[in-house]
Amino acid sequence: MLENQTMLHILCGKIASGKSTLALELVRQPATVIISEDRWLSQLYKDEMRTIEDYVRCTAKLRDAMAPHVVSLLKAGISVVLDFPANTRANRQWMMSIIKDSGANHCLHYLNVPAEVCKSRLHARNQTGLHDFVVTDEQFELISRHFAVPEAEEGFNIIQYG
Repeated sequence: MLENQTMLHILCGKIASGKSTLALELVRQPATVIISEDRWLSQLYKDEMRTIEDYVRCTAKLRDAMAPHVVSLLKAGISVVLDFPANTRANRQWMMSIIKDSGANHCLHYLNVPAEVCKSRLHARNQTGLHDFVVTDEQFELISRHFAVPEAEEGFNIIQYG
């Protein structure tokens, strides 16, 4: 990657696979900002989010607001680490619309981490109390059922981490 090349970094992986940790590494690049779904949802909707349906409703609002903002940052030459989960085809289609609207280069970082490892990390994360949300094993399983591995025909530049 060229140092001054505007880039949209997209993150894909199950809960606690290391997406936010990778995002913190990627944001160290010059002229790069991070936009974290968890942080924004926590600040705007934490009291409203009790179910998966609540999450879907709130994240849809957030995405509607964020898409033009992310496009404007990319067009201004600011690279963006979009710490929103690219875990379903629908989520990735939304991200692809940002790529098309901005004309930015992109990279989809796919963290292919086994569920057992993710759950172990999740338990440790929950115990720290430092994350914006606590996720139960049941929620992990429910959300993971919707996970779809990114595929080449979706049109993304994919880097897989094992």
